This record gives sequence, structure tokens and C-alpha cells, in this order.
Amino acid sequence: MTSASHRAERPIHPLVVRITHWVNALAMLIMITSGWRIYNASPIVGDWSFPKAITLGGWLGGALQWHFAAIWLLVANGLVYLTYGLASGHLRQRLTPLRPREIWHDFVAALSF
Repeated sequence: MTSASHRAERPIHPLVVRITHWVNALAMLIMITSGWRIYNASPIVGDWSFPKAITLGGWLGGALQWHFAAIWLLVANGLVYLTYGLASGHLRQRLTPLRPREIWHDFVAALSF
């Protein structure tokens, strides 16, 4: 192997962006699983419900607490991302200016998975 192949590749996104992405993923998982428990507690949904093993909260009050905690985690995490993005210029470099060709390329890539 050549020395060029041993070079560490620079990640596309900085560490802060990657961490905030995974914190968002965790918060969404908490919101989904606690939301399923809230759904199960509703008297208008009928006989179908999510299995208790994949829900979070234990009871309606606990599920609501988890749900609202995850919302605040999303808000705080969004503020961290926005503050970092504005201070470092990451938002300006990565999100603007958007050109029609770039939008079309991303659209085609999304359709082709």
C-alpha cells in the first residue's frame, strides 16, 4: 500500500454536526416509543395497540414525561447545531447557495436510494 492510501480521510461533516445528528436520532427514538405508549393509553383507538415491550414510559404519565423530555432535547440540540453552524460558517458553506442543478442531483439521488 502506498502512503496516500494510509492517509486518514477527512470526514465530510465536523464532529459537532455528527454528534448533533445522533442526538437527534436518539431523541426521535424516544419520542416515537413514548408516543406509542401514549397512543396505547388513548380510549378512542380501539383494540389494536403497540406491544408494551417496544414502548417507553410504563404508564401514560411516564410516557408523557419521556415525550416532553425528548422534545426539549431536540430543542437544545437544535440550538447547539444552529449556534455552531452560524459561528463556524458551516451553514453558509453547506446549505447556501443552492443551485437548481444541485437540487436536481439530490432529488435524483433520493429517488434512486
